[in-house]
Parts: sequence; structure tokens; C-alpha cells
Amino acid sequence: MTGTDSDTRYRFDIVGGSVPDVVAAAGGWLYDRAAAGWDVTVLLKEVRDTRPLEILGARVLDLASVLKQWDQWPHPQTIAVCAEMFAGHEQIRYGVRNALEHGGTEVTLWGAVPAELDPDVDVRQHRLSAAARVFKAQALMAAGADPSAAAARIEMFRCGPAACPSVAADLSPAS
Repeated sequence: MTGTDSDTRYRFDIVGGSVPDVVAAAGGWLYDRAAAGWDVTVLLKEVRDTRPLEILGARVLDLASVLKQWDQWPHPQTIAVCAEMFAGHEQIRYGVRNALEHGGTEVTLWGAVPAELDPDVDVRQHRLSAAARVFKAQALMAAGADPSAAAARIEMFRCGPAACPSVAADLSPAS
């Protein structure tokens, strides 16, 4: 929580290209954070069937619409970005670089992280709760993907240094 307002919830924004990619890469982490009371928003390049992400507790918005109003967008404590979106979109790349440099937001990426970020990010993992594995399997089925991917107990990410260690407590160094 931030400041003195006990009603303020942590914000977790995820930027991805497609529903199946977000569910497969970060669905368990997304679910665990939503279940812990975070406001979880997935910003997608292509918004189609949002049901799989809603199963996990996220709301879904069109990325292009959000980018048009970026200056007014509420500042999240955590942002997770698909590496392909980082590499292919100048405004996202600028936002990630800016967040890494200023340290006010936990920055997490998944996928093939570009070499330019290697010195700025470390390998981290999230251990999925039993409930996250069940909900991720349901979300994968709803997305038309193989639900057996939900059997994995760990999701792997690359993270920048967190300014607030208590916010990033659910990600641990990968062994």
C-alpha cells in the first residue's frame, strides 16, 4: 500500500501481444497478485476474447487506447512486458527504459529480452500457488492453448531492481 490511504490498492499492469501469450507466460503470477488484492490490468495489442484473462482476475484494455492517454494513466507499482512488445514498440521501450532508470516501478519482462537490457535485469521466478495452477489451466483451455503448461510450478521473468522490496516479495532470484 502507498502513503497513508489504506484503501489504495497496488496496481499491476501487463503489456502483451495476445491473450494466450500473457496467460502462458504470466497467468499464475497474474492470478496470485489479483487474489492478493492487486488491481491487475492487461493491456493488449489485440483485444479479442478476454475471458481467459478475466478467469485469472484481470481486466483487459486495448493498449493503443491507453497509450493515447498515457500521461493520465495511474502509475502502477509493477509493470510486466512481453519482450516482443518492448522490441517492437517505441513508446513501450521508452516507458520501460524510463522505469528502469528511475526505479519507482518494478519492471518485469518475459520472453527473449533484448541485449540492451541485459545489464539492467536479473532472472527471477514466481512460484505459483496451487490455486494459480488450477486457474491458469482453466484460462489456458479458454484461450485454446494446452492446459498442461499450467502444471509448471514456476514462471520465469527478467526483472529490474525493485525500488520497494516488499512489492516484489513474490518474485525470487532464480536458482
